[in-house]
Amino acid sequence: MTRRANVPHRFALNDTNDGYTGPYHDWTYWERELDVLALHGYNEVLVQTGADALHHRVFQEFGYTDEELRKWIPGPAHQPWWLLQNLSAFPDPVSQQLLDARAALGRRIANRLRELGMTPVFPGYFGTVPPGFADRNAGAHTVPQGTWMGFARPDWLDPRTEHFTRVAAAFYRIQDEMFGGASTRYKMDLLHEGGSPGDVPVGDAAKGVERALRAAHPGAVWVILGWQHNPPRAIVDAVDKDRMLVVDGLCDRFPKVTDREADWHGTPYAFGSIWNFGGHTTLGANTPDWASLYERWRTRPGSTLRGVALLPEAADNNPAAFALFSELAWREGDLDLRAWFARWARSRYGGRDPHAEAAWDILRRTAYGTTRADSWSEGADGLFGARPSLAATKAASWSPKRLRYRPEEFEPALGELLKVRPGLRGSSAYRRDLLDVARQALSNRSRVLLPQIRTAYEAKDTARFDRLTGVWLALMDLLEALLATDSRHLLGRWVADARAWGASAAERDRLAYDALSLLTVWGTRAGADAGLRDYANREWAGLVGGLYRLRWSTYFAELRSASREGRTPKKTDWFALEDRWTRNPGGLATRPTGDTYQAAVRVHERLTAER
Repeated sequence: MTRRANVPHRFALNDTNDGYTGPYHDWTYWERELDVLALHGYNEVLVQTGADALHHRVFQEFGYTDEELRKWIPGPAHQPWWLLQNLSAFPDPVSQQLLDARAALGRRIANRLRELGMTPVFPGYFGTVPPGFADRNAGAHTVPQGTWMGFARPDWLDPRTEHFTRVAAAFYRIQDEMFGGASTRYKMDLLHEGGSPGDVPVGDAAKGVERALRAAHPGAVWVILGWQHNPPRAIVDAVDKDRMLVVDGLCDRFPKVTDREADWHGTPYAFGSIWNFGGHTTLGANTPDWASLYERWRTRPGSTLRGVALLPEAADNNPAAFALFSELAWREGDLDLRAWFARWARSRYGGRDPHAEAAWDILRRTAYGTTRADSWSEGADGLFGARPSLAATKAASWSPKRLRYRPEEFEPALGELLKVRPGLRGSSAYRRDLLDVARQALSNRSRVLLPQIRTAYEAKDTARFDRLTGVWLALMDLLEALLATDSRHLLGRWVADARAWGASAAERDRLAYDALSLLTVWGTRAGADAGLRDYANREWAGLVGGLYRLRWSTYFAELRSASREGRTPKKTDWFALEDRWTRNPGGLATRPTGDTYQAAVRVHERLTAER
């Protein structure tokens, strides 16, 4: 069988992917990840690994010392936001051995992509400079960028100037040397999430960025993210539209997105979806929007849709969404979701089973049946991972406040999956799906239970409050036991991966904090208070039974004491508790324990009993 893609650009990976998916993944992970992307037809893949070493070399040519630059470069978990010009210098200086190791891995990733006939999409240079650049380079014009979520943003070098031309030339020269040659795709986002142009006209800045790219790589395409108000028309109207590609992260997010040809004045764009934010373990995606919009937008008169863009903030979640989205570029005509999910159930488990098909039809109508009508593209996260409050409606600050489907319609999918015939239960795919559905059903109950706890507390019904909070913590324990059965849901692996890159005990501790802080406090107290804490919450063993249970048990104990003593509950310094735990989480399992099927049975029995 031969198939031909209906668009030339099949782009993969969000700028945040290296943070939220696994900043400390090794070659074993990346080799498989690239194979999977190739098998699903992607031909352009963002490669950020090693960009830290690149900047370290470049700016030593412009007056900075090795030590200054290693202090400026953030840890790998936080580097995506440094490359987006949002922050720097957190949490600790990086070592030379770490820079060298990451540069070697980045080169290996780029070379493997070339071997597979795919194009590495490298970070381009658009003006980020370390502090004090103008002091070291007389006559340079830099624009302060203020703050982002409590972090000081790096300064921006005016792209109209000769200083920019010189830095960009060094950047591309050294990049080519480090990563096995040039590419034809470079990712750059000017003024991301609140960046300031100062006294620099945005259109002129875009021309300067483009001019430097063309000088180094004449035929290269500038790839830019469609997000919030970017790219503005001042950028797309200033450059060669034929050599720009907008990877649009909002196609299935807002109903008002209807005419990208008009929004970007005919600039080619890729139809993208961000169905996952922060690496949440939530199931779901707006698949009806993909079915109704992609083909219609691609084939309408004057369309400039030239690609697909796989843009979840973290990869390796929602396998059905990944498979379905990837298929858009390789099919013609209408997409029948009912038929697609039925085929998925058969191919996923290696045979036809009525219960598997029934389960996936339920998932199609619930978690995967949401649309952009409510201006969301991801599912709601769970409240077990929320910072404690009786009024909590979400864990991450920018997540939906309520489930986007009816949980009582979702829950029967678990019972159907448990009935799949034994001969099809042996695959890792079945066990993963079973765990995911059981986890989601259990997580959804948090939204039913918390309002009941609040009602009991406000009514001063101590007995009911004690019983319901006991149920809450028991459900968390049940969730922890379920998650512990699968290696992909172990916090211990995330931390162990980070520690493996350290050359000393002290460095291993620093890297572990870099990785773990991203999932908990995210960054500084100011950043956490600005809304970043729990942005990357996820239901993993070690988090649910560790930090999340600690927070809720602490909170319930204080409410109980305050109620009995007739006083106002004391305020807890949650950041202090969270950061202290992040620095010393105790022993974290790196190997699974227990049986997923039996754990899912216990979840089903408990949820049935609690109805």
